[in-house]
Amino acid sequence: MDIQEFRNIVAQNIYYLRTVNHMTQYELGEKLNYSDKAISKWERGDGLPDAYIIHKMSEIFGVTVDYILSEHSDQDKKVDAKPIKKAKRMIANIVFFGIITVALLIFVVLALTIKQYLWQLFVFACPICAIVGIVFSCLWEQGRGVFLMASGLVWSVLATIFCALLGIGVYWQIFLIGIPLQIIVFLCFRIKITITFSQKDTKKKKEEKQTPLEEKTE
Repeated sequence: MDIQEFRNIVAQNIYYLRTVNHMTQYELGEKLNYSDKAISKWERGDGLPDAYIIHKMSEIFGVTVDYILSEHSDQDKKVDAKPIKKAKRMIANIVFFGIITVALLIFVVLALTIKQYLWQLFVFACPICAIVGIVFSCLWEQGRGVFLMASGLVWSVLATIFCALLGIGVYWQIFLIGIPLQIIVFLCFRIKITITFSQKDTKKKKEEKQTPLEEKTE
């Protein structure tokens, strides 16, 4: 086996593990502190990640280092999505359903005791769910999740204000406030991506300068 065949094997394994875990090249690069261009290069077989990165990928995908470096048949290649990722999703779902359950419990108690049916409670629970989602996304380094949950927070807060003040003449035009707020959220997310890529490019250039000459000419 020559070096290019070995690169192709590793490339196929990285691509397969990334896609089966429903990750984009950007998301994988973010976890490895590399750019998506580096991930694309490895998946094309134009280069190889170093030993530390391969070890880190094995931890991210929940497989052994040998799995990434070895050729597999279609039957042998099949692996489950990373158990930790499934566990995180389950934890988030439990918390979200817990918040909705509390809102439902309060709704039932008020309906039975004072005969008031406050359906707005379910709307009020949405901003809480969005805040919890932002916290989870930050802890689990899911940039796209932070953006989606921040957007949800903007609109759910406006919906909460609308429902809370519905009886005193608040109109649907209050949701127009969400347009500039959504733009601000989007621009903040884009700034974060730009800064992240800039830091990764700087790190990559430093690493290339430190790479031995024989590795570059290989």
